[in-house]
Amino acid sequence: MNEDTFQYAIESTQVILAPQNRIETFGTTIFRFFLVSELMDTVGQVRVRDGKLHAERPTLITPAAYHRMLEGFGEKAEAFMEFLRESGAELSVMKYGFQFRKTDVQEEIVHSPLEDVIGRLRERVDRSEDPLCTIIQGIDEGWEVSLLKFATDMIERSAPRNMDEWRRRGLL
Repeated sequence: MNEDTFQYAIESTQVILAPQNRIETFGTTIFRFFLVSELMDTVGQVRVRDGKLHAERPTLITPAAYHRMLEGFGEKAEAFMEFLRESGAELSVMKYGFQFRKTDVQEEIVHSPLEDVIGRLRERVDRSEDPLCTIIQGIDEGWEVSLLKFATDMIERSAPRNMDEWRRRGLL
């Protein structure tokens, strides 16, 4: 993929049906995704990818643990981190880890218009009542970019609630 294709994939990504739940604060979250994309060289054919995206438990990194975050930095960076730790700076950092396993992905080519495929997927997801299921539309060549765009959007949606839960439990 070149830079234009990469940018096009990001701009073309559309979450058709967002999951009802967000990333769990104190556990692993497994989203089931259906990623649909029209085949570029064939009219009326849609690739449907069905898979899972594993979002590991978010981690709160406090000033006391900053020194473990540095790798390959010099003495000045180490000294700055020590200064933050000693000065009681309340700069906590949230870290989200995603693991994507391609082995979980199944692909199917459907010979129908995109809108029909999306409609049938919506019905399927509604029947499943799975609060962690999503339907994403992207481009075929950049489908993994679309999936990662979804992941970053979920982090953005989940972070405020995760922070609130940590505050309620006195972890911040």
